[in-house]
Amino acid sequence: MSSKVKDTIKAILFPVVAVILSLFISVFFVMWAKGYSITQYFTALTDLVSTIWTGSFGTQRNTMATLAEVTPLIFTGVANAVAFRCGLFNIGVGGQFVLGMVAAAIVGTIPGLSPIVHIPLIIVSGIVAGGIWGGIPGFLKAKFGTSEVINTIMMNYISIALANYIILRTAFGVPGKAATPMIQESAKLARFVQGSSANISLFIGIITAIIMAFILWKTTIGYEIRAVGINPHGAEYGGVNVAKNAVLAMVLSGAIAGLGGATHVAGVKHLIQDFMVVPSYGFDGIAVALLAKKNPVACILSAILFGALNSSSRALQISGIPKEIVFLIQSVIIIFVATDYIVTYFGNKKKKGEIMNG
Repeated sequence: MSSKVKDTIKAILFPVVAVILSLFISVFFVMWAKGYSITQYFTALTDLVSTIWTGSFGTQRNTMATLAEVTPLIFTGVANAVAFRCGLFNIGVGGQFVLGMVAAAIVGTIPGLSPIVHIPLIIVSGIVAGGIWGGIPGFLKAKFGTSEVINTIMMNYISIALANYIILRTAFGVPGKAATPMIQESAKLARFVQGSSANISLFIGIITAIIMAFILWKTTIGYEIRAVGINPHGAEYGGVNVAKNAVLAMVLSGAIAGLGGATHVAGVKHLIQDFMVVPSYGFDGIAVALLAKKNPVACILSAILFGALNSSSRALQISGIPKEIVFLIQSVIIIFVATDYIVTYFGNKKKKGEIMNG
């Protein structure tokens, strides 16, 4: 069996094993919460799995709520995956998502446009806003060597302050309401079911993931981004411009996050209110990308898992299982995934040592 096939099987198998093990471990907390004895382990396991399934996909209403939760996670997961592929940690995906929301909320209020024009304009505005916001820390990284982690964290707070200033202190906000006006009907994305926030931006997210996978593995641009992420010194020796690709990866990552924010406004919110904190989608997207092993297409499945867990929290609470069990499952999954990265890191280090000594 070739090493490529082995790597593919491992990439698919490990996340699945991580999810299964996290469920088996979380069952002990369900047993504690509901008073099950140790002999009722499999009863508690069945209770947990069935409640998660019912709360996320058991009815049409629950399914639509889950799809609405999954959609932004696809965008933020893919955004993080692109940055990871270049060896960068874009902690600012949440802030870029916010700037995409702001851009969409402003552009969406333009009157007199056809949906054929207005919706693409919304999409482009989110891409541009997020791309610029992601490109700034990318440029600082390439030009001055500053940490993109620190810069993106700080820019998250700046994005919130900027968004709130626009909402509360400019003509784009509604006086006394701490919100922007409702966007025009021509700027709204079609929803799957009346009364549900699930909308066609789900398909935009899926298409985005497929396009990014094609770019990363089938184009010269993607090859260079991945080469920089694997070994920047080796890539530079091979003629790849490391600085340029660091900026490009951050721009692409920010653009995808901004697109997610724009479609979230166009499909779900239809306006934005003042922000107290950065939306959690950006940080959840890190977990989505890690579980997907930095594969944009796999981010779709990973986002479905995390979206289903988030969506089922209310059903868990009703069933007598603390909703915090959702965060526990997610945490255990991340621990297992992180363990795999640590093992791989030391394995590669050992191989390098053997080569040097050999």
